[in-house]
Amino acid sequence: MITNLRERSRLTNPPFGKKSSYKVITSEGDTESESMSYLREDFWATTSNKQLNFLQHVRSLLRINGRAAIVVPDNVLFEGGAGETVRRQLLEQCDVHTLLRLPTGIFYAGGVKANVLFFDRKPPSEVPWTQKLWIYDFRTNQNFTLKARQLGRSDLDDFVDCYKPGDRQERRETERFRVFTHAELMARDKASLDIFWLRDESLEDTDSLPPPEVIAAEIVEDLEAALSEFASVAASLSERAKP
Repeated sequence: MITNLRERSRLTNPPFGKKSSYKVITSEGDTESESMSYLREDFWATTSNKQLNFLQHVRSLLRINGRAAIVVPDNVLFEGGAGETVRRQLLEQCDVHTLLRLPTGIFYAGGVKANVLFFDRKPPSEVPWTQKLWIYDFRTNQNFTLKARQLGRSDLDDFVDCYKPGDRQERRETERFRVFTHAELMARDKASLDIFWLRDESLEDTDSLPPPEVIAAEIVEDLEAALSEFASVAASLSERAKP
């Protein structure tokens, strides 16, 4: 939901996936393919990547000093070409102050790797607005599932404490919270924001992985939880359709 972005802060997420065209059935029954690409003069880059376009669109809707928090997949952090152009311009023209790396297991689609990017739109300036980007790694060595261990508000307490909503100037580095300067970010290949530093214990010690039957049970639980949600939606739509 991105309405009223000019009036207030919003948390939003783009459409995931890579489909850049859609089929149209004509009145004669013929099938045609229509491109979903279009020209936006207020965009930094023209691309068929929906997530990059959504990020640029959200930025264009924000008023000066407007704030946004947008869920983006990992490819937005490291993709070259248009992705690099968008990242560099975003770091130059906005104050991109926080990046929250989300754990897997919190979305219905298994293995989705996503992040929350926090930034404020700023007026034109001769110097980059992003002086420091704080990254909170909430992904490494974290294990969530949709049924057995759902993500709860209390799981984000440490991030909120590190974020310092009342005064970001009081932030301090911790094991999971690190700061990177604009110069450090620009020096990275393709200005990549895909940064991590914690050791992934599951990669170092395969004995620490759950037994196969536990992994299989967690997959079944996730599928059952997703089916239950879809069943609820279907039932709700069926009720609305009744006269």
